[in-house]
Amino acid sequence: MRHRWHSSTVAALLLTATAMGVPATGWSKGDRLIQQGAKEPGVARGIVKAVSQAVLYAQIQGRVNQVPYKEGQRFVKGATLVQLECDKYQAELAAAAAEHEGKSKTFQNNKELAKLNAVSTLDLEVSEADAQKAGAARRIAEINVRGCHLAAPFGGRIVDVMVHEHENVFPNDKLLSVLDDTSLEIELVLPSMALTWLKRQARFTFIVDETGKGYSAKVKEIGAAVDAASQTVKVTGVFDTLPKNVLSGMSGSAQFVE
Repeated sequence: MRHRWHSSTVAALLLTATAMGVPATGWSKGDRLIQQGAKEPGVARGIVKAVSQAVLYAQIQGRVNQVPYKEGQRFVKGATLVQLECDKYQAELAAAAAEHEGKSKTFQNNKELAKLNAVSTLDLEVSEADAQKAGAARRIAEINVRGCHLAAPFGGRIVDVMVHEHENVFPNDKLLSVLDDTSLEIELVLPSMALTWLKRQARFTFIVDETGKGYSAKVKEIGAAVDAASQTVKVTGVFDTLPKNVLSGMSGSAQFVE
């Protein structure tokens, strides 16, 4: 009887703890942050992210001739980030261009002969198809030549370099990771109940953990849907003035103005 009474008591205590909202020890760090934020009205955790960031891939197979920028260095839009050896592809382009020119001349000649009924309709149509096929092969060769030169899609900084000079790369190999640090956003996660007062352009101060300083910001966009599992909504904010010492990936807390 004593053992059965003890088990019932433990079960009752567990039910009472659950009803009082005592968290389980198995929660992840992110879940605990959300729970903590829910107890502090007007406060939310967030992370700084670059508006423009990308991982650049190889489009063709070839040997790396040049990687002029290293991690952390700044570049401008259109700058050469990776240069591959291109002799083979340039030769293929020259051959494709010559083939296209020859097929096009044959088609034009057949068009003139057709006016004199000196060539069959079938021969005319076949020569036209050959010219179109040669033109498509030429365009493919031009694309391959352009793939030898990887230009910066925007101005920014190098995050990571995954390739080195003299290495051989293949299509879809990762080459570089880049971002534009001149345009930063703040990604926040708020309890869905915040939608009762949260509006676009709402003011808040974002205190960055790594610097210990607060920066004025405002809400740019509010997520289109609420996550049903966590009862949270994503919110995007922007700094009033871009901080010089804040980097993408830094985290912090947003304190909203009541």
